[in-house]
Amino acid sequence: MDDVKSKVLGILKDLTGEDFSNNLDENLYDSALLDSMGTVQLLLELQDQLGVSAPVSEFDRNEWNTPAKIIAKVEDAQ
Repeated sequence: MDDVKSKVLGILKDLTGEDFSNNLDENLYDSALLDSMGTVQLLLELQDQLGVSAPVSEFDRNEWNTPAKIIAKVEDAQ
C-alpha cells in the first residue's frame, strides 16, 4: 500500500513539481497543477510503473482530482 502511495506521489511530483505527501486532498485541477496533457501523462505513468490501466475515455476528473483519490483508484485497480 505505501509502495503505491510513494509511487503515485513520485509520479505527481515529476509531473507537477509539487510534493503532495502532506497535502493528499489538494485538487490538482482547481489549482491548475494538472491539465489534459498532464492527465494523459499521469495515466501513462500509472500504467508503466504500476500496471494500472485507466483508459482516457473512462476517465472522470472528479474521481481523480486529488492525490488521495488517485492512490485509492490505483489500489482498487491492482
